[in-house]
Amino acid sequence: MNQSAYKRKEDCPLTFALTLIGSKWRLPIIWALWKNKTLRYNELKRHVEGITNMVLSQSLKEMENQGLVVRRQYMEIPPRVEYSLTKAGEELVPSLESLAKWGKGMQATVKSDV
Repeated sequence: MNQSAYKRKEDCPLTFALTLIGSKWRLPIIWALWKNKTLRYNELKRHVEGITNMVLSQSLKEMENQGLVVRRQYMEIPPRVEYSLTKAGEELVPSLESLAKWGKGMQATVKSDV
């Protein structure tokens, strides 16, 4: 990737991608949905330990608007809502796995240097 080709950092595809997943709770939400395929709101909240209702709700709305998460509402009594990753969200996971593998190697390197 030729970073110098972008006059503004906002134009860089990598910077854009990192803004989509870079908040504290995005990766745990993506990972929980990847592992479980489809989760209802409260199930998702249990899988993402420590997240508040407000932050989870806001994150899901933003991720839905960005095309990473799909929300399915069923017209039942009581109402049922399920969340899952979109195709774009699923395509992100192999990159995250590679990044996690790199991070694991870096953890070992940094710890041994300390």
